[in-house]
Amino acid sequence: MDLYEYQARDVFEKHGVPVLRGIVATTQAEAKAAAQELGGGTVVVKAQVKTGGRGKAGGVKLAHNPEEAEAHAAEILGMDIKGHTVHRVMIAEGASIAEEYYFSLLLDRAERRYLALASVEGGVEIEQLAVERPEALARVAVDPIAGVDKAKAAEIVSAAGFAPEIADEVAAVIEQLWTAYDEEDATLVEVNPLVRTEAGAIIALDGKVTLDENAAFRHPDHAELVDQAATDPLEAKAKELDLNYVKLDGEVGIIGNGAGLVMSTLDVVAYAGEQQGVKPANFLDIGGGANATVMANGLDVILGDEQVRSVFVNVFGGITACDEVASGIVSALEILGDTASKPLVVRLDGNNVEAGRKILADANHPLVTVVPTMDEAAAKAVELAAAK
Repeated sequence: MDLYEYQARDVFEKHGVPVLRGIVATTQAEAKAAAQELGGGTVVVKAQVKTGGRGKAGGVKLAHNPEEAEAHAAEILGMDIKGHTVHRVMIAEGASIAEEYYFSLLLDRAERRYLALASVEGGVEIEQLAVERPEALARVAVDPIAGVDKAKAAEIVSAAGFAPEIADEVAAVIEQLWTAYDEEDATLVEVNPLVRTEAGAIIALDGKVTLDENAAFRHPDHAELVDQAATDPLEAKAKELDLNYVKLDGEVGIIGNGAGLVMSTLDVVAYAGEQQGVKPANFLDIGGGANATVMANGLDVILGDEQVRSVFVNVFGGITACDEVASGIVSALEILGDTASKPLVVRLDGNNVEAGRKILADANHPLVTVVPTMDEAAAKAVELAAAK
């Protein structure tokens, strides 16, 4: 789960990372009041969206008084930044910046460890810096067990080339950022820029945090960080039903048992529908328990998507045999009744496949078409979707 900047700021503050004060506003009047609360002087009005490039898009503006903050908020609220509508801004204290740096901790999946990235050149497109001047970006491996202690923080600071007079203070902030990363079960903590003010303080001026949703059971407070208004209602419904679902922009709903099989199904449907402009509408993995309730829940979510014109159920029987899956499909259609109104293409293979196909044949449901192979089933699902 990606956090908004203001949420990342709060996480940093919770773990002792030095930050500036910030107040969230959803109206221009609230923005003016926030600027007044922060002392009435210079503040920064920052669009709160989960994407980069806010500054270039005009989503970050300096205001010298509450009236300017109000005017800038009026301009920014409602703005579209890379497909994200701005519904709130953060009014942040201004800072007299002497130098800008970059620091991040992230999960290095390829190496099965964490990675610290640091540079004395912050406030820039870090991806561009990494390509054009890779020597300016230090990369230091971090052992997940040992983490970032004083010695590791000093190693990172040294590798990045921080000046000796600020090395200890930067290292201390890096340790605090590690604490936030570790204790919140994050997969990314990024500060760009990490700044030194003219007064000599090291401050995290901006923050990006991604939390590992697989660790949510350890953090009940993380539920408060979810932006319910921005969550797709179908994805929210699927989550409540404990389904692995991701909505896509297409016309063929997909149900499969196993993430690998579902991913393959997405590819096959995309290929089959290339000429007709038909695409997969979702990713839905029902796992190994394809019983009637699970199947009904999956179909209910997919059929609730107005874009869906046909559904492709692609199941390989293993632990859950094909006859159980077939019985689940028949029962699911009975449970859903008239709400099931879109054609289903079913491909079964594996354990007890003949028994499964017989159950579907005997049921003879008008919405169900059984197709023997995945390619043929994908083509049929595309055909039905294109005909709507």
